[in-house]
Amino acid sequence: MGLLDDKVAIITGSGGGIGRAEALLFAREGAAVVVNDLGGARDGTGSSDAAASRVVDEIRAAGGKAVASFDSVATVEGAARIVKTAVDAFGRLDVLVNNAGILRDKSLLKMDEEAWDAVIAVHLKGTFLCTQAAARQMVSQGGGGRIVNTTSVSGMIGNFGQANYAAAKAGIYGLTRTSAIELQKHRVTVNAVAPIAKTRLTDDLPMFQSGMDSLTPDHVAPAALFLASDLCGDRTGHVLAVAGAQMYVYKVIQSAGKFKDDGVAWTAHEIADHWESIAKA
Repeated sequence: MGLLDDKVAIITGSGGGIGRAEALLFAREGAAVVVNDLGGARDGTGSSDAAASRVVDEIRAAGGKAVASFDSVATVEGAARIVKTAVDAFGRLDVLVNNAGILRDKSLLKMDEEAWDAVIAVHLKGTFLCTQAAARQMVSQGGGGRIVNTTSVSGMIGNFGQANYAAAKAGIYGLTRTSAIELQKHRVTVNAVAPIAKTRLTDDLPMFQSGMDSLTPDHVAPAALFLASDLCGDRTGHVLAVAGAQMYVYKVIQSAGKFKDDGVAWTAHEIADHWESIAKA
């Protein structure tokens, strides 16, 4: 028995890297998988059927069920076609993993509007559009469903040279939290993974140039599998982070804060004078 027997899963950006590892693992656990990948370059330019088709062939060769989708996640029409591919091929949709992404790294002062818009479109807008299309299908079927988004450490704490990427990933965190609240009544859980892994998008980053080859996509895929399976239970709105063999949860916390005894508005000088007690966790 597999954890995803008789389930239908869409995994965007699954022509390589983390998405491919997730697609192969989901298929081994019994899911019929829609392998979605536009097949473009790391910066989002171009397209090709090769990447998604190759992963579909791998799954089928191992005895699994899979079909390819070459649509862009960043348009309403593309998101709708991705969901339609699942329904047409397998009759329903149970799981969506939003994994598609691109990189156009520049420091804030050097970034142009095109680089900003392109990254926001794929990561944040694409996650929104696919989540909306998938959730509508899941709700119409009844029986609930599971959505797994992909955020990032960059989105949680920031990273030099990634203003566009970090903003998109932080937005995905907010989208995950809100979607989890809104879809809970429909028994659709919405969680996120925040992976650190060496992939085509990240292999030239400095952190991967110094013996950190243990941070592989295969370490990340089980986290997505957990969140996509019944093992997750009714947990929703969580961010599960993975860095090699380490797994942890990201949370937004509120400091204890400080109340003024007189109840009147704080002055800027008072905030400066009491900053340590205001900010203390």
